Amino acid sequence: MARKSRKNLSPVVNEEYSFAGWRAAVYVRLSVEDTRTRTDSIETQQMIIHEFLEDHRDIQVIDTYIDNGTTGTNFQRPAFQKMLDDIESGKLNCVIVKDLSRLGRNSIDTGYYIERYFPGKKVRFIAVNEDYDTEQEHSEQDALMIPLRNMINEAYSVDIGKKIKAQQRQAMKEGKFVGARAPYGYRKSLDDCHQLIVDPVASKVVQQMFQWAAEGAGINTIVMKLNDAGYLPPSLYKESINEFPDKVQHYRLSAGHWSSWSVRRILFNQVYVGDLVQGKSKIIDHQQVRADEDEYTIVQNTHEAIISRELFEQVQRLITQAGQKAVAARKKSFSPNPLKGLMFCGHCGRSLHRGDNERKKSDNVYVWACLTRYRYDRNGCPGVHIYEHKLIAALTELLQNELDTVLGSLELASDQTDEEQRKVEAIRHEISACRNEIQRLHDLKRGLYENLLSGVLTHEEYQFMRTRYDGQVEQQNSAMNTLEASLKLLHQHDRLRSRLKDDAQFLRNRPELAVEIINRLIKRIEITHDRHITVYYNFTDEVRAWMGAHSE
Repeated sequence: MARKSRKNLSPVVNEEYSFAGWRAAVYVRLSVEDTRTRTDSIETQQMIIHEFLEDHRDIQVIDTYIDNGTTGTNFQRPAFQKMLDDIESGKLNCVIVKDLSRLGRNSIDTGYYIERYFPGKKVRFIAVNEDYDTEQEHSEQDALMIPLRNMINEAYSVDIGKKIKAQQRQAMKEGKFVGARAPYGYRKSLDDCHQLIVDPVASKVVQQMFQWAAEGAGINTIVMKLNDAGYLPPSLYKESINEFPDKVQHYRLSAGHWSSWSVRRILFNQVYVGDLVQGKSKIIDHQQVRADEDEYTIVQNTHEAIISRELFEQVQRLITQAGQKAVAARKKSFSPNPLKGLMFCGHCGRSLHRGDNERKKSDNVYVWACLTRYRYDRNGCPGVHIYEHKLIAALTELLQNELDTVLGSLELASDQTDEEQRKVEAIRHEISACRNEIQRLHDLKRGLYENLLSGVLTHEEYQFMRTRYDGQVEQQNSAMNTLEASLKLLHQHDRLRSRLKDDAQFLRNRPELAVEIINRLIKRIEITHDRHITVYYNFTDEVRAWMGAHSE
């Protein structure tokens, strides 16, 4: 057979999913450590699978799923999760990989997918290089080799990970920059990616920021000056000079404007005096956490400075003094924020700021406001301003009305209590009948084997009747699963209605304690300049599902 060209190796995606045979997903993965060699490149993996498919015309490729630059030690990968979604929807019933290590290098989770998840979903799994196919009969040796290979793959991943970390630590100690992207104001040298060089454009902005700070300008004042001057914030500037590789995800901070966070981060960064401070984070239990300062790797004079050490230290003193002065001036501490993470401007979409008006003889009065006009763009938003006690009173009334309305709709859409109970009992009776029928079929299957041994049935008759009984058992299991899902849904709906009734009763009896449940029942609050309040509730999706189920 003539070898196919290596160009355009990705199998054609077929949009018709009614194919009666194997509807396959081609899954390929390239991790960071794999980029050192071409043996596991995306192209190579696709070529090997493509050649395998040439001899298996009963397999139709539905889609190709590619995770580029992702680790194999966990399964939280975008393409892999998309593939699982497509399996759940019935789009796929076959998964093909180059080898087991492409599926994953975590022995426990990889074993779960191969031995439990794929068989449970009736998904055929093929690892081409290992000649492993769940549709083929496997020997006891195969059953031992698959877990062993998974453990070897996991051990390899751990070993590679340790070597990469050791190399990074050594590079840090040698004063080499190991970050993915250069800090704002610098670029990576084209000759050496570990060497920082001054960006002639962004460095001027950094110098201006430090000069403003040295002259006594506060963080928010500097933010406004930068935005008024039209300077691009770091993320957008880096994008404008093509410093964001395709595989690197980035977030546009402050919707195209400078923010106090980005300014503060620059003014406190020692990199601008020519030093490298690295190793500020570490991995503990697969989670990235901040390292202690004594664990940082600091090397001085590794690259050209943008500002002098004297100016940097002067700015640090001024910012620290301003912060201490603000703390000393505050006579009363803030009370806990009952609406944390919920408040947004209905015009610009930014989070609202909670401030306070201090009162000498009474409690502080808290105010929610949009700071876009004061921190980002003078003409960027008409502004929002509302007192917290008035806001909570309005939210309490809105929430009470919403709960009453929803509960009324649920009562109208639902069956009467006695009727619902009869429905539950009927479903339970059907489930019991399915279990009894399954038991009867298993007894018949045992009888078939006895009849085969005694010569009452021929082998052909035995196989025919066994297959028929197996089909009937599968039908009964499917029916029972559907019934159990319906019963579970009824119980969930009943709990939902009971929970919402309790919340509505709580609000009527204790409106002064509304904040205790507002954060649980509300997921987002938007307020406009004229104090129009739009509320998005956490229970809306559950209610819609409930209504949809009862309208069927």
